[in-house]
Amino acid sequence: MKEFITVAIFNLPTEIAVLKSILENEGIQYFFENETIVSIDPFASIAYGGIKLKVHQNDVEVVRGILNNLDSHLRIVE
Repeated sequence: MKEFITVAIFNLPTEIAVLKSILENEGIQYFFENETIVSIDPFASIAYGGIKLKVHQNDVEVVRGILNNLDSHLRIVE
């Protein structure tokens, strides 16, 4: 997991629903750190630093391109 890098941070689980589907369709390995705890307690998002999208360092540029295409529809924190 050391090779996985945080690419974006989201505040709510609803913000990542579409992104998950796109990443899976593209075959990109990813995980969302803090997804479960924020799903259980949305007010804890700030305390835990939000839901962090982590991807393998080789996929960073591809994922940034995907995020740029979705930027008009999703509020990306970082």
